Amino acid sequence: MSSEHGIVIVGGGLAGARAAEGARAAGYDGPVRIVAAEDAMPYIRPPLSKEFLNGTGTRESVDVHPAEWYDEHRVEVLRGIRATSLDLPSHRVRLDDGRDLGYDRLLLATGSAPRHWPGAGAELEGVHVLRTIGDSIALRDLLSPGGRRIVLIGSGWIGLEVAAAARGYGNEVTVVAPEAVPLQAAIGPTAGEVFARLHREHGVDLRMSTKVDGIVGDGGRATGVALEGGEVVPADAVIVGIGAVPLTALAEEAGILVDNGVVTDAAFRTSADEIYAVGDVASVYQPFLGSHLRTEHWATAENQGPAAGRSMAGEAVEYDEPPYFYTDQYDLGMEYSGYGPLMAGVEPVFRGDVPGREFIAFWLADDRVVAGMNVNVWDVNEQVQEFIRSRARVDVERLVDPEVPLDVLLQEARV
Repeated sequence: MSSEHGIVIVGGGLAGARAAEGARAAGYDGPVRIVAAEDAMPYIRPPLSKEFLNGTGTRESVDVHPAEWYDEHRVEVLRGIRATSLDLPSHRVRLDDGRDLGYDRLLLATGSAPRHWPGAGAELEGVHVLRTIGDSIALRDLLSPGGRRIVLIGSGWIGLEVAAAARGYGNEVTVVAPEAVPLQAAIGPTAGEVFARLHREHGVDLRMSTKVDGIVGDGGRATGVALEGGEVVPADAVIVGIGAVPLTALAEEAGILVDNGVVTDAAFRTSADEIYAVGDVASVYQPFLGSHLRTEHWATAENQGPAAGRSMAGEAVEYDEPPYFYTDQYDLGMEYSGYGPLMAGVEPVFRGDVPGREFIAFWLADDRVVAGMNVNVWDVNEQVQEFIRSRARVDVERLVDPEVPLDVLLQEARV
């Protein structure tokens, strides 16, 4: 498949770069252009709150490809340029430098943006979010000297990873969040308590079930976080980690169907002809669920990107991979696979040593595994995913027994 205008990918992150890679791997030989809002080659975001932030990763280590890869594969990256509007009838995209690009197929890989603090004090100097490489560099420069008072608003994955990095540099860290335990919305209260204990053991002051009234400051700079009830937690810097929102404006203004993300089928096709969407911004139909799902994880971009590229190149694609996520905090490493909508209200069962933080947690519905999380237990995530894909009922007592090999349980489940 080739054409005059080719493929235009709006979004210079991992999903967009992998989509270009997937299109070329599928034999597409027409023009491929990536419109990247940041003045940087496509890079990977997870290290920004992990190894790059804590100083063990280099700038080059976060790039998706070396710069020469794009020349070798004839992929043009337009850096520091934003797409401002789509003209669907004429198959053109307007850029903020005044140019119009024609396209035969266009991929929306615009990702998501961090939610900024919506209340008092948001405008103060010293209030940070983490999304871009620039954000991570600024935070690393802030945290690396140590000895500072850092307050994190939010106890999700980003907040906890930044808390771990901040403590690693020797800063005083307070986490404030309205939930009863960290990560409650993501993995529930029981599994979340594992991370609560982890951070308390490393000296983090967790202020859970606590609401923030605002960020306070002096001379235009943040000096603390005011809690409901009047207490002010002193801060040399405030980091806001309260989630992200998909960047759907281009699609909405063009009349493309949006519902918690740009709605696509399992081949990433949107409601508009020759327009596709992928990654954080996309609500993709998943045959396993029988419904749409939008997931803001690294593996979503890593796995959906190539599939979207193949789809745009003309291959028949039906994407149905279980969402995957990983985290590293202090001495805890974790992998998670599963479907959040199926976990709601489900208490996990545990296999292994929970107090020693070497275990696998399983979430089951009707005795079928719908999600699994391995903590400091390695080379089992593929098996966890196979349990999920198989939809087979399992013997829960044997599942939680470390003496019964997972491969044996999988064989039994398939019978």
